[in-house]
Order: sequence, then C-alpha cells, then structure tokens
Amino acid sequence: MIVSIVSVLVAAILVVVDQLIKHWATVVLQPLGAITVLPGILELRYYLNDGMAFSMLAGKQMLLIGVTSVMLICVLLLLLLRKMGMWERISWTLILGGGIGNLIDRFLNGVVVDYINVLFVNFAVFNFADICITTGVILLMLWIFYDSFQKDKAEKAAKQQKEASDGTA
Repeated sequence: MIVSIVSVLVAAILVVVDQLIKHWATVVLQPLGAITVLPGILELRYYLNDGMAFSMLAGKQMLLIGVTSVMLICVLLLLLLRKMGMWERISWTLILGGGIGNLIDRFLNGVVVDYINVLFVNFAVFNFADICITTGVILLMLWIFYDSFQKDKAEKAAKQQKEASDGTA
C-alpha cells in the first residue's frame, strides 16, 4: 500500500512540474514566440494544441476530456490496487502524471500548452507531460516484452525438466 501511495505522490509531483513549466512557457514564451536553445536543433516555442498527439482529434475537447479521464481513473486504480513490479509501476506512474498534466490544460483552457520544438526533423511541438506519457508507454512495452520472454523461458525450462524426468522414470 505504501508503494501505491508513493506512486501517486510521484505522479502528483510530475503534474506540478508540468504545470509550472507550462506556466513559465505561457508567461515567457507566449510574448516572444520562441527561444532558440540549439540552433537548427531545438527551440522552445509557445504552441497551443487543441488535439492530442500530432493534433489528432483537434477540436474534440469533450471527447478527449471524457476518454482521458476514464483512462486515467483506470491507471490510478491499477496503481492503487494491483501488485506490480518496479518497472511496470514506474511506467504507469509516468503515464498517470503526464496524462493528468495535459488533462488539466484541456479541462481549464480547452487546449494543451506545448513548447518543445525539435527542428532537425518534422515533428510535433510537445511538452513535459508528453515526455512522461511517451517514456511510460515505451517502458511499459519493454517490460511487457521482457516479462513475456521470461515466462517463455521458464515454460521451456519446465517442459525440458518434465521431459527429462519422464525419460528417466
């Protein structure tokens, strides 16, 4: 139970960090438009996104708020009620924190504040919450592949052991 509470507290800290950075972006970047960090590579650019990843479902705020809310409640319940390993817990914690950060923007403003613009590829402008969500999903996928591999390996070993014991009997 303590681990579950720590996960929720870490997610809350991620939300606070996300909201503080977005506030900074609104106060500092909005009047300027953009600040070059690494010429030709990275800039901080104030951008309002009314969709989700790559502006999908733009203008569908109620749908995005509803679906995101249901999904985040499920993630919260997973973190509170399900026993899980460290990497799975870290993954869901990142997804929860990032998801709530963007949900707050969507709910209060109808748009999400984005500000990280990678210049050397044609990519969407994104934010800290997006990084948390993406990192969480990648870690979760890696954990699922690893867990599946470990289970397959254990099943093969058990099968070989059974065959060896059946052959000697």
